[in-house]
Amino acid sequence: MTATAPPPKHLDSPLLPKLFRRVGRVQVWLYRRTGGRIGGKWRIGAGFRKPVPTMLLEHRGRKSGVVYTIPLLYITDGPDTVVVASQGGLPKHPQWYHNLRAHPDTHLQIGRDRRPVRAVVADPRQRARLWPKLIEAYADFDTYQEWTDREIPVVILRPRPGP
Repeated sequence: MTATAPPPKHLDSPLLPKLFRRVGRVQVWLYRRTGGRIGGKWRIGAGFRKPVPTMLLEHRGRKSGVVYTIPLLYITDGPDTVVVASQGGLPKHPQWYHNLRAHPDTHLQIGRDRRPVRAVVADPRQRARLWPKLIEAYADFDTYQEWTDREIPVVILRPRPGP
């Protein structure tokens, strides 16, 4: 790991998660309406030069039971889809991560293809194998890891039979 600039001063702002949610809602709306033609590639930060595929992930609120949908960057690993609970290097895990821990059976959507998956947090060996692939796809994940004291979780979304 190479040294990076210190985290931005606004990283701990209580407004940042609210901004993430609002921007995410717009992206989900556009993604669904266009089958991923709009919102299907992340072109910010390291994604500016090398766009990263984006998918939609459903998660059920662990307390409320409400189903939410968020856009996430992903890679594939054989039949599995892999996502990162980075939240831009914020000090806490994102809500969707906690929700998936409580309700791991969910759905993802890539383009117009919606499929059932089971979320499993990568163990240390799996994370060590997947992390370089994730960094190759989106180099900013490494920066986010340097900005936070928490180990950013890697979540494997495994296919499961439909209903």
